[in-house]
Amino acid sequence: MAQKPKVVVTRKLPDPVETRMCELFDTRLNLADKPMSADELVEAISEAEVLVPTVTDRIDSRILSRAGPNLRLIANFGAGVDNIDVATANARGITVTNTPGVLTEDTADMTMALILAAARRLVEGANVVQSGGFSGWSPTWMLGRRIAGKRLGVVGMGRIGQAVARRARAFGLSIHYHNRKPVSARIAEDLEATYWESLDQMLARMDVISVNCPHTPATFHLLSARRLKLLQPHAIVVNTSRGEVIDEASLANMLARGEIAGAGLDVYENEPAINPKLLKLPNVVLLPHMGSATVESRIDMGEKVIINIKTFMDGHRPPDRVIPSML
Repeated sequence: MAQKPKVVVTRKLPDPVETRMCELFDTRLNLADKPMSADELVEAISEAEVLVPTVTDRIDSRILSRAGPNLRLIANFGAGVDNIDVATANARGITVTNTPGVLTEDTADMTMALILAAARRLVEGANVVQSGGFSGWSPTWMLGRRIAGKRLGVVGMGRIGQAVARRARAFGLSIHYHNRKPVSARIAEDLEATYWESLDQMLARMDVISVNCPHTPATFHLLSARRLKLLQPHAIVVNTSRGEVIDEASLANMLARGEIAGAGLDVYENEPAINPKLLKLPNVVLLPHMGSATVESRIDMGEKVIINIKTFMDGHRPPDRVIPSML
């Protein structure tokens, strides 16, 4: 029988996933679920044939320079790979895979939830009730904004952006989007979506902005201080993608001054740290990066990781290989 590949997993994964990995591979688990330090990551890649990191593990060129001779595959447990220096890995002959697709519906659900929560002030209302401050209904109290009939601007019309657009249409929003290139005519027709080549022009006309593009060097602070100032005062910004896409300090300042009506954020520029101003504002909904946090998605992610490892170790191209030109 062929020797099982040495697989090191950096965080606790769902039990069914870990059990299957232990059946198939020589697997070292992180039962404590404590994030690995840089030194622990170096130790892991020095002994592993396959590293299974998560999106919070920074696998940069310095870490990769310490990789052992047997490291052949980094099978990321996550769709985004901005935590990995893919170009350096590729140059060192290390294949990188991810888990696309399985997070789409759950992340889109959370995006829609944040749009509704920010527009209708759900967290503010819940906090009033839970603190004992609800003294009865009033015609002018806790007024939010209707979302039906409003314009949604989707920044990044990939799988998740399209799933958000489908949900938003059902709530009566009109769909607008900015992308590197227009979607197919069929998708645009199905979503009744208007394409904006100019992000600046789209931002200035929208009622709600949903950030659904990946974090790459090209999208860092894509919503910069200058672009945020283009938004209308009643606009709401929602981000379930990556915090680095928005200039968080500028967003916090504008929300504090009432220059933007509200925001719903599931991701932050310097996670897990959050801009202190955001924490004090009543017009923001802040979640702890839980957009894809369902039992189903985590198990699906694990199954993708296993398929990528098994396919690679069987000598075939893994289905979810990431190459630098894709980023």
